[in-house]
Amino acid sequence: MATTKPSLRDQAEEILAGIGGAGNIASMTHCATRLRFELNDASRADKERIEAVPKVMGAVPQGGNHYQVIIGGDVATVYNEMNNLPEMKNRDERSNEDVKAEQRAKAKGRVPWVDAFFEYLSDSFRPILGVLLGASLVIAFAAVMEAFGVTDFHADVKTPGWQFVDAMWRSVFYFLPIMVAYNAGKKLNIDPWVPAAIMLALFTPNFTSLAEHPDAVTSQNAVLGTEVTHVTVMGLPLYLPDYGGNVFVPLIMTAVAALVYKLFQKIIPPAVHMVFVPFLTLIVMIPLTAMLIGPLGYALGAWIGAGLAWLNSNAPFVFAILIPMLYPFLVPLGLHWPLNALMLVNIQTLGYDFIQGPMGAWNFACFGATAAVFALSLRDRDPIMRQTSGSALAAGLFGGISEPSLYGIHLRFKRIYPRMLVGCFAGGLTIAILGNPFDGVKTGAFVFTSLLTIPVFSPVWVYIIAIAVAFFTAFFIILFTDYRTPEEKAEARARAAAARDASEDVEAEIVEDTVTDTDDPVLTPAHSTGTTAVATKPVSTATTTQVLAPVAGQVIAMEAINDAAFASGALGKAVGVTPVESTIVAPVSGTIISVARTGHAYGIKTQDGVEILVHIGVDTVQLKGEGFTPRVEKKQVVEAGTPLADVNFEAVTAAGYDPTVITTVVNSKLLSAVEDIAPGEVHAGQPILGVTK
Repeated sequence: MATTKPSLRDQAEEILAGIGGAGNIASMTHCATRLRFELNDASRADKERIEAVPKVMGAVPQGGNHYQVIIGGDVATVYNEMNNLPEMKNRDERSNEDVKAEQRAKAKGRVPWVDAFFEYLSDSFRPILGVLLGASLVIAFAAVMEAFGVTDFHADVKTPGWQFVDAMWRSVFYFLPIMVAYNAGKKLNIDPWVPAAIMLALFTPNFTSLAEHPDAVTSQNAVLGTEVTHVTVMGLPLYLPDYGGNVFVPLIMTAVAALVYKLFQKIIPPAVHMVFVPFLTLIVMIPLTAMLIGPLGYALGAWIGAGLAWLNSNAPFVFAILIPMLYPFLVPLGLHWPLNALMLVNIQTLGYDFIQGPMGAWNFACFGATAAVFALSLRDRDPIMRQTSGSALAAGLFGGISEPSLYGIHLRFKRIYPRMLVGCFAGGLTIAILGNPFDGVKTGAFVFTSLLTIPVFSPVWVYIIAIAVAFFTAFFIILFTDYRTPEEKAEARARAAAARDASEDVEAEIVEDTVTDTDDPVLTPAHSTGTTAVATKPVSTATTTQVLAPVAGQVIAMEAINDAAFASGALGKAVGVTPVESTIVAPVSGTIISVARTGHAYGIKTQDGVEILVHIGVDTVQLKGEGFTPRVEKKQVVEAGTPLADVNFEAVTAAGYDPTVITTVVNSKLLSAVEDIAPGEVHAGQPILGVTK
């Protein structure tokens, strides 16, 4: 029989179940491609169950109780769907400080501050990946226009139109320090606008115009290692480097600001926190940042950039090969962020970056390995790997994102990595040889290395050859030697055979349904004998469940319910009842999967998978539980007719709320049919909905 593809909600529920349920989640966030969990007990996560979900490309334990589920470009949709599940809405939240304290207590033999450091870096950049990618594509567009002679991408004076195009991408990189400061503040649990405001002070015309003040002096500074303008403020030198695009300064500043902010929180009465904690933090941190942290952060970036530039110029073979060979190990661990930060610092201090070129060799070796998996999946007619590798390849080639390939494929098949590393080495070696006279491959912009951003690299011909060598080396090695063990190949063949069988079953059902479109036997000509054959309609295996009224009263049709979400059917087929009793009972037998904290809504799942929601009143969540007395709890098994809650409907109506009790089949779209079978009036326990599954 044909199988129905599970809905997004079903898949979200399966991920939640695989992760150990809502009660096992301490916190959940997402990045560009991954759901990131902090679990209470990582041992409860079922990797195989999670990876069996169609939307999931891979599940990766991250050490301790960190866990990642790789989704790809649709991660935000899955994240929102998971958060909308009743179980997630009703789970007990713990504060970040509680979670951190628990993790510190469990960190036996580990170095928690190292994990915290890299998590701080990662969370400071992750929320702005989208705008960074968008800006990099605008840069790529401008570079393509330059290649065709339409404009001079690097000209000091441009037409107003192209100057405006520059503003579209420069806005992201120029104000990047403010974005990083905001994210870092959120990560450290302080008001994020405080560190953002501190960085903004260094971008105001009042601050930047100090470089043109008559008292300003420009000199070669030994600390900063470059020519810098400074003025004297209150007897102290105030250096005025260009902070646009700098990321080290906001990262250092926010860490210090968090200490100052939390110190003031401890010593200032809570009643006046809102006014005085931000005020005093700004008063302390803006001068400290302008006078000390800013120049030192700028110098740190300049020193590291100069050191890497020296290595790139004096040991190009080592540098060009080292970068693409390191990245395959840094990215899965989230340790690549420091190098990404250095790319931005190089552009800000040197005017160009030389890390992204060799990094491109790694990315395209990664994509070449994925392309080989895609080619083999087409040859073997493996539907799962075809879908996984196809979407990962598109994300890589056009978006420059390697995570879907890494987590969805490469880390799951141990034979891929050593073959892919050959491609990394070959691409890096190509840059080392061909790029040596040019000090490697450089770019003046921070971009995601994809097909679309090729024109921003120089010399572009060296970069094209290098990424092509990396891509096709990894591609052909994996194509000819395969990426699977004999057991994995056998499993793939079985999947392909199952997919073909399912397709044949669907075709047979279509033919059979076409021939037998009545309840009576149909006589059809036999193909070869000239006699007649009897074709009978297949026996239905559908099952029917009756949903009973949870309370006595007058029935209200779904379209007449005074709530647009229920009336439109968006929450499933529904029936309302104007109650004449105070006790609400279970309309079906099953397991309580959700109980609203306010006691106004109850979710029940039957043994055969029908999901029912009993919603007491319209907008009664606003009552915050007043008038509602729950009589069941989550995970309790109930029989039809078991009391769910006692409700003071007089209080509900007195408060101005509609008391209609709504019963809806939440997963109606997955069922064969849901019919309204309620009469005009019902008593509790009388059928109101018929569900065919």
